[in-house]
Amino acid sequence: MKTEVKSQFRLEPVVFHTLNTLFMLIVVIVTLYPFLHTMAISFNDGSDSLKGGVYVWPHTWTLQNYKAVFVSGTIYHAAFISVSRTVISTVLGVFLTTMLAYTLAQPHYIFRKKISMLFILTMYFNAGLIPNYFLIKDLGLRNSFWVYILPGLVSAFNLIVIRTYIRSLPGSLVESAKIDGAGDFRIFWRIVFPLCTPVLATIALFIAVGSWNSWFDTFLYASSEQNLSSLQYEMMKLLGSTMSTNNDPSMMAGANTNQTQAMVTPASIQAAITIVTAMPILFVYPFLQRYFVVGLNLGSVKDKNFSGARFRREQYRSGSCRNGFSYSMGV
Repeated sequence: MKTEVKSQFRLEPVVFHTLNTLFMLIVVIVTLYPFLHTMAISFNDGSDSLKGGVYVWPHTWTLQNYKAVFVSGTIYHAAFISVSRTVISTVLGVFLTTMLAYTLAQPHYIFRKKISMLFILTMYFNAGLIPNYFLIKDLGLRNSFWVYILPGLVSAFNLIVIRTYIRSLPGSLVESAKIDGAGDFRIFWRIVFPLCTPVLATIALFIAVGSWNSWFDTFLYASSEQNLSSLQYEMMKLLGSTMSTNNDPSMMAGANTNQTQAMVTPASIQAAITIVTAMPILFVYPFLQRYFVVGLNLGSVKDKNFSGARFRREQYRSGSCRNGFSYSMGV
């Protein structure tokens, strides 16, 4: 009997780790295959891709698909517009949303519930496309760069996530800072903001991905201004023109005389566009991924068995009280 129990306990970890490894391998394959397949199509000859059989490795290597994407002279300015709107939207969105979330997380603020309810209502009710268009037009944002920034500056969902995270922070952090004479803005900037790094990294990635992939706002509000065209909008126009060219027999007849054009198909162009637009996010994500896994609580304290002097020393060592604002170091 004892031998059976011992063998059972020895087998359970082996079976669990084996099944867990197999399951994770399946998840990795399911996750990576669509990306590898798209990359293989983007580097493969378009006419050869139509025959099928291309999975994760190109049959006929070519760069003609990417040359067709970057042949337009406006693509580089459009990329600059997309990068600019992404950076500005992310920085302003994270900072302003965090400030508002910190305000609504304060228990002594009497309007916190009413303002929170107004933001929550925007998640369930929307005026619609046409009223939003007239609102943007009346505000003078149409054909303006700020039409990419201001309308989506504060998101109700991001606000709720950050507010919930701030509420989970120890209240003794703010109390100790107020005892040492810190104001609300200094408490926010020197203590609360650094402590929110994990959730802010997540929200920043949400905002950046949404702003980078957006093209419909360009189509609605800035399509008549070529210097405000975004990268995704230019890619959408390129894909549309490629599809119309391949569907028109007369244009296809003329295209067959051109070897470069004959190797480009809507599927290969779409794959190349997908890789081009996805690569910047893939480069940024590894720098933010560690914040998704590790929950940082810089300078955090316990409500009990904690002295104000230790709090001041830990804050000074972490650097959050330097550069023009430091607590006294007296014990």
